[in-house]
Amino acid sequence: MKIFADENMPLVREFFADLGDVTLFNGRNVTAAELAEAEILLVRSVTHVDAALLKENRVLRFVGTATIGMDHIDQAYLAQRQIAFSSAPGCNAQSVVEYVLSSLWCLAERYQWQLTEQTVGIVGVGSIGSRLAQALTALDIPVLLCDPLRAAQDSQFAHTDFDSLCQQADILSFHTPLVKSGPLPTQHLLNATTLAQLKPSCALINASRGAVIDNAALLAAQQQQRRPLVLDVWEQEPNILLPLLAYCDIATAHIAGHSIEGKARGTEMLYQRCCQLFGIAPVVKLKQLLAIPAVEKLQISANFGLPDVQSVARMLYDVRRDDALFRHHIEGKGFDWLRKSYPARREFSALQLEGQQHMTKLSQLGFNCQ
Repeated sequence: MKIFADENMPLVREFFADLGDVTLFNGRNVTAAELAEAEILLVRSVTHVDAALLKENRVLRFVGTATIGMDHIDQAYLAQRQIAFSSAPGCNAQSVVEYVLSSLWCLAERYQWQLTEQTVGIVGVGSIGSRLAQALTALDIPVLLCDPLRAAQDSQFAHTDFDSLCQQADILSFHTPLVKSGPLPTQHLLNATTLAQLKPSCALINASRGAVIDNAALLAAQQQQRRPLVLDVWEQEPNILLPLLAYCDIATAHIAGHSIEGKARGTEMLYQRCCQLFGIAPVVKLKQLLAIPAVEKLQISANFGLPDVQSVARMLYDVRRDDALFRHHIEGKGFDWLRKSYPARREFSALQLEGQQHMTKLSQLGFNCQ
């Protein structure tokens, strides 16, 4: 089989070499002609898969996106052509959670917050939002959940409607997919009107999709009264609204989910789906391919407390590194270069913690506890 994959998809050759010939392409600039012979097409969020991209291809059997989001895929068109499709739900959920936690710890230092006294409103409680809520609860941080779709499906779900959330939350963290139409659109969910409903000091974190927040309205609001702001995603990527950067506490290039494990887990999930689809026994596993982390084990003593979690987490990831890279290179190297050249980052699970203190809560945060 002829397999065409985004060049930034980690370990794609290692996973798919046994299934066929792997050709890599630039996901942002790939053309219909380049993909004319693809039987398996593997993409990330920067590639819009639709009739225009596939107009010269008559042999495609499977499209996979190594992402949670699917707004870049014309699923109706694929179904019309009877092309199998799969996403990678939850592949980088833990990575995004760790990004948000690192951001919260940075904001808490900068503004001298006690996070246990700050109510975090989570907008979108799917794979990422649910895991974030679990982590925040483990850290004794109050949480409110907003997800009308889940509320409609589960009468036990503790839903807070978005208008109420805007009025109550001290921090809003967005983890909803981008929905442009229908009864519950999320495009510009946070706009000039809803921004005005927030507490003046309410912090904003967006690690979902850029267009969930009206960036122009956000810039105007920040110019009037600045609030704590963390943006990993932006409208019109890679051509972002650069004046907004000056009003961000943390700014990054859509890399919240870019841990080594998070990206490679997406590749593994697509590999397993292809094997299932074509009746092939999978022989490659992610654990076989991951490098040994720089720090494998850490012994914690009886004096270890939840405030110490931040210090341990920063051994693995500190979002300030990525903010510095963004500010230094965005105008020279550009948005896509920052994503393509993203330095290695391991998830909490790469570090095995040994001891007796807070093991349950540390496991809820994603650490490998023994």
